[in-house]
Amino acid sequence: MAIRSAMHHAGATALTELLQLAVPDVDQRTLPCACGQQAGYRELRSKPVLTAVGPVRISRPYYLCPHCHTGQFPADVELDIENTEISPGVRRMQAVVGQEASFDHGRRQLKLLADLEITTKAVERTAEAIGESVAAREQMEIQRAVQLDLPIVVGEPIPILYVQMDGTGVPVVKKETVGRKGKTDGEPAHTREVKLGCVFTQTGWDEEGYPIRDPDSTTYTGAIETAEEFGKRIYLEAWNRGWSRAEKKVVMGDGAEWIWNLAEPYFPGAVQIVDLYHARQHLWELARKLHPNDGLEQKLWIKTHQRRLLDKGKIEKLVVSLRSIRSTNPEVSEKIRIEADYFDRNAERMRYPRFRRQHLFIGSGVIEAGCKTVIGSRLKQSGMFWTVRGANAIIALRCCHLNGRFEDYWEARRAA
Repeated sequence: MAIRSAMHHAGATALTELLQLAVPDVDQRTLPCACGQQAGYRELRSKPVLTAVGPVRISRPYYLCPHCHTGQFPADVELDIENTEISPGVRRMQAVVGQEASFDHGRRQLKLLADLEITTKAVERTAEAIGESVAAREQMEIQRAVQLDLPIVVGEPIPILYVQMDGTGVPVVKKETVGRKGKTDGEPAHTREVKLGCVFTQTGWDEEGYPIRDPDSTTYTGAIETAEEFGKRIYLEAWNRGWSRAEKKVVMGDGAEWIWNLAEPYFPGAVQIVDLYHARQHLWELARKLHPNDGLEQKLWIKTHQRRLLDKGKIEKLVVSLRSIRSTNPEVSEKIRIEADYFDRNAERMRYPRFRRQHLFIGSGVIEAGCKTVIGSRLKQSGMFWTVRGANAIIALRCCHLNGRFEDYWEARRAA
């Protein structure tokens, strides 16, 4: 550690010398100003900059427009330190640690691993600023998709490509839930739903016919936004992953209505599958209503309705069986009606034996795990409350990093 500190000090000293820029030549002492006039060179000015080797000072030319009195530091623009005292390299580190864990944990990591003294608030601001930049680039691509101006992604045909969608709540500050109903009647909402989607591929299956997801093929996209906005987002992700080259296309999700409202307009012709385990959960909830506090009767009821009907794809018979149940309890009767309608509405998405014969996944475990790893592990830790703006910035940054696109973003940003 002592050697590292000494090397950092030596590096910072050398870098400070390199950043003592010279007075511009006579023919370079004027620059165009945004107001249409010419800004003139005034003097060399210095400022501190925190770099990967520690604090340094840069001295660079300052230009001032006599017409609108706007100042310019061309060197700051070139070095990507305009309006900031943190170098691009350190901001890159802050973005990585900021998307991974709490901002204070990121601060401690930077001190331990890079010997950089940075405040927790600085990590937060930088990570969110870069996340917003990532999100802004995504929105530009989404607008291109809306205008049907997407490039054709060339490559080998993809045997099977999956799109899975789900939603998960994120705790937010009070101002973000004004006017929103909570899960319990009469109580305000405490969370906002993040809509998360993932895309992955499958090229084969095991000896028993169970599908095998291609290693490292899963990418994510998500945000706190309306279903309509999310539809464009997940469509773009699928397109970038080769949707047009997929020989078989599959859309999967639970029974949420918004998912299937997006499936047909954005992914026409795709095989639609309701997660089997979510469908089973619906039956278990009904079993508990019909036979409260009687585990044996619940299991017997499930054996008939799940194993003999649902798992075998006999949804029409299941619906008839449910609708034949009579109860004097209005709450139970309403539950029966809701669940019967649910299975009736999703009948074609529950032909599980047919899907198994095609060696397709019938469970949406990938996106459910994604809700935990992408969203839960970062945005749902104890004591965290987000603004929608802050949450969306970190979600964009986290997806970019997990998708292996952070370096691509940084190169494109530097080129711009």
